[in-house]
Amino acid sequence: MARFETNSDARRLGEALAGLRRERGLSQAEAGARVGLTSQGWGLYEAGKRPGLFRPDVQHRLTLALDASPEDLSLRLAVGATPSETRAVSGMQAKGRAFLAASAPATRRLRLSSDDLWPWAASGVVVEYEPDRWPRRGQGCVVELLSGETLVRLYHSADSETVALRGGPQGLDVASTLRRDRIRTLSAIIARHDP
Repeated sequence: MARFETNSDARRLGEALAGLRRERGLSQAEAGARVGLTSQGWGLYEAGKRPGLFRPDVQHRLTLALDASPEDLSLRLAVGATPSETRAVSGMQAKGRAFLAASAPATRRLRLSSDDLWPWAASGVVVEYEPDRWPRRGQGCVVELLSGETLVRLYHSADSETVALRGGPQGLDVASTLRRDRIRTLSAIIARHDP
């Protein structure tokens, strides 16, 4: 008796999980560590070689490690359901056995004008960020609001309606929430340049 409906079903679900992990900027080892798995254990789920990925409790546990939900996994699966769909590629793109480098995403820079993130970063530090790249927990991020205001904070967590951030006038010890419907973009800081 087969454990999966088909091997391709398991592989597609694993690829959707891998896509969520990459969107969060996590390695297999980092994602696995969040749920007590090795990088190889996590990789078996992504390769579709662990039947537990079809179980709702396993999906909840794995997606929670990615600050996501099983619904996010389902949406990711629906978007990547057919191989003929054109998908954005970041990093390397395979074409047979040859690899073509994808164009590097454009980064932006912003000089901090306050000490809201002290001791993580002080006024005068230039941060470099990649637009629309989702940050990991504890990673700096640039939040562009629909009102035109730009905030630089440390990412804490998110749910379907809010994003929790640390930093600002109240300091790094206090997490504040921001409604998603007020956010234009949320971008991960990938480098800090001290003056």
